[in-house]
Amino acid sequence: MPNEFAGAVIETNVPEFPRRQGKVRDVYDLGDSLVLVATDRLSAFDWVLPTPIPDKGKILTQLSNFWFGFVDEPNHLISTKLTDMPEAFRERPDVFDGRSVLVKKTEVVPIECVARGYLVGSGWKEYLATGRVCGIELPKGLRHAGKLPAPIFTPATKAAVGHDENISEVEVRSRIGDELTDELKKRTLRIYEKANRHAAERGVILADTKFEFGRTPNGEILLIDEALTPDSSRFWPAEAWRPGENPPSFDKQFVRDWLESINYDKSTPPPPLPEDVVRRTREKYMEAYERLAGRRFG
Repeated sequence: MPNEFAGAVIETNVPEFPRRQGKVRDVYDLGDSLVLVATDRLSAFDWVLPTPIPDKGKILTQLSNFWFGFVDEPNHLISTKLTDMPEAFRERPDVFDGRSVLVKKTEVVPIECVARGYLVGSGWKEYLATGRVCGIELPKGLRHAGKLPAPIFTPATKAAVGHDENISEVEVRSRIGDELTDELKKRTLRIYEKANRHAAERGVILADTKFEFGRTPNGEILLIDEALTPDSSRFWPAEAWRPGENPPSFDKQFVRDWLESINYDKSTPPPPLPEDVVRRTREKYMEAYERLAGRRFG
């Protein structure tokens, strides 16, 4: 197996600062700010796989940074430059450069803000069962992966473990109030529509996406976390889209398909990934970046 796909995990530990490890990202607490580090770890079926995807963290960080600038919404970014971070990060550019951002610390709003322009995934399953998605009545006869009459706001709970669960806008209002719900809904749909127009110009469909928002101590609402990456969004090549069929996506679908092909039970730690699955997954992430950002990665 070539060295570039040998699967070595990049160690991002910085003992000087408290670290919270997510499935694919490490968060360092600097006191009044955070450093977010996107690793090359990959998750599927709620497990972190033993084989990382080379450069995945850099690709997604740089794509997210592109979108933060493009959508021009108030967000948490302070700096994308390693030179603006503490010395413990600066002295290890081989590890942290390109995959780390310095951000404002916020109180996270406990709602996943999802925008859907197409009927797929959990939305499609809910529609088949009820004719609705998150309490929104939809026309009869819609097709799998079909375009919705207009984009819709379909929030979900933020689950600490397992999958997020779709909830209605009424439920969101009962949890966070009318004013904040109205603001998040407006921003979610505005960002989606702007991003989808840009993606369409690049031959890409943004089927759906999720955003997170946080509140600063002075009450400002900021777009936080990552934005419009293949890990938080469903991007399809426009040339492959056919209503009624599930198009290929720019994400880790190769990994899911391979795990399904070997009858992985999804309840035990997954096995290492073969070289071709790692390579093809990396290529999909790379293609998403280059098509959407309009420049070569590197």
